[in-house]
Amino acid sequence: MDRRPGWSVRLKLTLSYAGFLMLAGVLLLAAVWVFLLRSYPSGMLIRSVLLRGFGPAVAAVLVFLLVFGLLGGWILAGRMLAPLDRITHATRTAAAGALSHRIRLPGRKDEFRELADAFDMMLAQLETHVAEQRRFAANASHELRTPLAISKTLIDVARADPNHDTGELVDRLHAVNTRAIDLTEALLVLSRANQRSFAREYVDLSLVAEETAETLHPLAQKHGVSLDTSGDIALTAGSPALLLQLTTNLVQNAIVHNVPERGTVWVHTRVRPKTVVLTVENTGEQLTPRLVATLTEPFQRGTERIHTDQAGVGLGLAIVKTITEAHDGTLTLTPRPAGGLRVTVDLPAGEWPL
Repeated sequence: MDRRPGWSVRLKLTLSYAGFLMLAGVLLLAAVWVFLLRSYPSGMLIRSVLLRGFGPAVAAVLVFLLVFGLLGGWILAGRMLAPLDRITHATRTAAAGALSHRIRLPGRKDEFRELADAFDMMLAQLETHVAEQRRFAANASHELRTPLAISKTLIDVARADPNHDTGELVDRLHAVNTRAIDLTEALLVLSRANQRSFAREYVDLSLVAEETAETLHPLAQKHGVSLDTSGDIALTAGSPALLLQLTTNLVQNAIVHNVPERGTVWVHTRVRPKTVVLTVENTGEQLTPRLVATLTEPFQRGTERIHTDQAGVGLGLAIVKTITEAHDGTLTLTPRPAGGLRVTVDLPAGEWPL
């Protein structure tokens, strides 16, 4: 924003200090003059003598107060505003792209130091967010480039060998294209949740869980996994589509990453005083806390970044985390002692509309 030149805050404070000091001096001298007049109530000669002696002294005192006020005010204002210079320098440094810079203003707690600490915290969060966005963009570019490279290779092979089986080529191209479409749709869902560009409605998580279990029942049967859904009515406010996507991702992930046969997935909802809780547990392999801590990162699939029929696009739990945060909730992943994973989603509790 273009602004017209104006007085600096330091100059304004200096003039304010000097003006206040001058006003206090004038009031003090006026009080002294009144006191002298009351001490000598009569006699014009005495009063004229007092006036001739008091006038020059008053002028000298006022000049001294003006000079002292301006000089002292300038020094005091500079000392008081010194933290703002550091904050301004840090702001310009951050605007230039150096998000790692911190103010770290020393001294005891006051308004300037609270501002500096808040600014440092904002820079730390911004640096983390930008780093995550860059890493996500790099991973997304890599993931999108892979199916395109595979498609190009398949087409080049087919052009080099006209007698190649076109049916097999079409099937493989269809699979690769489907994977690219799934990844693109997942990225769109992630972007939509990040922007919080959705209308909030009242949603019962227990009904969402039942709908998800019914939809994924064929997939569970295919993998030999039983679905157990239970719980209380759990009302929250949010996007029905995104909350359904969240629950679907959790249950699908629990089905796919399970024991080969006779696995189980438990989906449970419950109500706390201020939150509603959706819990999805599954049997499976033993997971370490270190591995579990990385599962919500984009394009992380268990222990490796692999491409299999069951690997998905690596955004399932990342989408769950983003949707949860967009609904002001918290996501907790805990390895089960017997193997498998427990995922807990806490969302703010809602009330039935009147």
